[in-house]
Order: sequence, then structure tokens, then C-alpha cells
Amino acid sequence: MALKKKSILLIMAFLIGCFVCACGKEDSIVDEFLVEDTEDVSSTEEIKSAEEEAAEQWEKGYDLPVDEQEREEAETDCKKQMELYLDIYETADKGIASNVALDDQTVLEMQRKLKDAGCPVTTMVTYSNMENYESVDSFLKECMEGKSGSAVIYEVHNDGGLGRMKFIFDGTDMYVVSAKGIWNADNKPGISYISYTRLKEWKYTDKGWFCYELCVPEPPEVSEIMDGSCLIRIKPMTEEQREMSEKCVRGLGYQGNNLLCSNWDTEHMEELDYNGMYEYLYAMKYQEKFNSENYPNGIPKEEFENLIMEYLPVTAEQIREYAVFDEKNQTYYWARLGCFNYAPTFFGTSLPEVIDIKENEDGTITLTVEAVCDMVICDDAVITHELTVRFAEDGSFQYLGNEILNDGIMHIPDYQYRIKE
Repeated sequence: MALKKKSILLIMAFLIGCFVCACGKEDSIVDEFLVEDTEDVSSTEEIKSAEEEAAEQWEKGYDLPVDEQEREEAETDCKKQMELYLDIYETADKGIASNVALDDQTVLEMQRKLKDAGCPVTTMVTYSNMENYESVDSFLKECMEGKSGSAVIYEVHNDGGLGRMKFIFDGTDMYVVSAKGIWNADNKPGISYISYTRLKEWKYTDKGWFCYELCVPEPPEVSEIMDGSCLIRIKPMTEEQREMSEKCVRGLGYQGNNLLCSNWDTEHMEELDYNGMYEYLYAMKYQEKFNSENYPNGIPKEEFENLIMEYLPVTAEQIREYAVFDEKNQTYYWARLGCFNYAPTFFGTSLPEVIDIKENEDGTITLTVEAVCDMVICDDAVITHELTVRFAEDGSFQYLGNEILNDGIMHIPDYQYRIKE
């Protein structure tokens, strides 16, 4: 009986053990299935997430993935073009500063090397023209007609490096593959970056400026607004236009004085900012920056008045009436342009360029000038104005008046006088 009972107990134990083993095996199979299923779902989600991220990045338009062939082409081409002017770079005066800054003549000499190789090439030298511009001009005109294509523009930088921009139009959107070539310590060309970006918007003006805005990070992704605006002159200025721009308007600009951004003539000169214009006329005459440290008590009366009268048909008595004058010390006040007396504007950074020259019957010359702004508003003619000048036989000249056309003065910031009585 005890043996039988013992046998029954052993049989029951065996059956329970088999059942437990079977359940454990089943659980193992289920667990393995669940793990595999979870891994598949996770992998699918990762793929989906990667695809979504890529789609989002393409939508943003910047930091786009660069095709390997495009990358290799940009790097090889950029280095190849830099080799063309290696001899100029090696012998150029680079100064003693860590940041190389070549003079304009050296940069233009480098440009001529690429011109001879048939490249569309521009520089960062003010008023310089693009060489071999015709192919880019044709490309942009075709893009305006909806025709797809591409064009490469090179830009010699002031440090001797080379920018390479390949613009690609697919019939709808414009993209640019940008590469920056730099010189290493041993005068070997290298590449500092290659990027691929969509143009948010672009236009090609009648005057020949290629204006575009790159897609850039925007708030809240970044805390500060980034400016993707760019302008490239395609069609050239004439030699006379460049000469007049250099001589008559570049030194004045549109900030710190109001000679070019207000309406005035020989009968109405009281609104001109004489205290503000002095430093600009000084730099034009002496080809050096005005040093205020030499005038701790203001600018001596005769010195101030003589310079103003050289450039404007105004008397010493009128200057004393219109400008801020210190009777006690017989000096004119001067203050550095800063945050306390000047609110920066995009218009203020504009570059004046002469687009037309007309000789008048009375011997004067009327220059049609436009303000080119490459920041934010990206406009090759923020205002158009006519500046009248009279040249003497020795090449000197006087400003006789300025008129802003088409109510343009209503679309620019009010002028801010840096010194108030």
C-alpha cells in the first residue's frame, strides 16, 4: 500500500514536472516571439523616424546632405583653381597679423588668373566686376524662364582663399553647393567647409544683381535671427561709373552724415549735418581716418570751416549758424558715432553706386546713384537719388545738391543727428 502510494506520488510528481517544463518552454517561445516582434517594430520606427527627420531637414532647406560626387567635384575644382594663383599668394605681402588680409590690387591680380582660365569670377573688392559673367547671366535668365540648369561662380576672398558656389536650378527650386578653399600653413590649398542649401527666394534684377536669400535656422530653433541675404553683381559697371562711385559717393555712404540721404540744394543747406560729415570729408581729402584724439577740445574753427567749404558752396558764417559751434573755445563739436547717438539700420549699411552720369549745360554733372543693401532687405536700389557736383580743372569738386526720387525718402529711416544743441 505504501509502495503503491509512493508510486502514485512519483507519477504525479513526474506529470507536474512535465507540465511545468512544457509551460516554461511555451513561455520561452512566447517571450522570444515578443522580443523579435518588438525589435521589428523598433527598427521600423527608427527607419520611419530617420525618414521623417530627413524630410524635415529638406523642408528646412539648410544643412542638406551633399552628394558624394558633388562633394568630390567641389573640393577638387576649388583646389585646382587656387593652384592657378599660388605664385601670387606665395609672394604677396600678408602682413604680420594671424589673419591674412591682402590688398585690393593683389586680390584683383588673383582674379585675373582665373579670368584667363575662363572662370566666372568675382571678388570682395568694392565696385569690382565679375569676369566672364556671360555664362552666369545666361543661366539666370534661363532660370527665370523655368529652365533647369547649373552655373559655378568663384569668389576670391581678401585672405587669398576661394569661394566656389555651384547654383543648381531644378525648374522649381534653386540650390547652392558652397565650398570654401583656404591656404594651409605650408601654402597648400585645403577645404574648410562644403554645404548644400536651398534658396528661400531669389531674383535677377535688370541692373544685373543676383539677389537671393538662403534658408537658415529660424527661431525658436535659434535664439537670434540669422541673415541669409546675399547679393552678387553679375553685369559689370562701366569704368566711368566705377570711377565716379569711388571718387564722389563711396566715402560718404548713408550713415553718420546725410549728404546722400536727404533733399537739399545750394539754397537749402541748413538741414545738413556738418558736425557729422566732417570725418567723412576728412578721410576723402587726406585718405586716412580722422583721429579725434588730436582734438580733445573740439575741431578748431578754421580747420573745420575750410574743409567743409572745400566740398560745399557754403560760407563760414553759414557753417557757424548751421553746425554745433562752441563760441567760447572757437571749436566745432565732434562725437564718435555710437549706441547713444545712432540706432543702426539696414539702410545705413547700404553701398552707394553710380548708375548714370549726365553732363549739364551749366557745366555741372548729375550722378544718378542707387543704394545697394545686401542685408535682410536684399535690395539693389533701396533709394535712387540724383547728386549734382561741379568739377574744377584740377580734379577737385563740390557737392551742389541731392534729390531723392520717387518719394524714396518716405521709405528710409529718419536721419539721426549725432550732436544736438
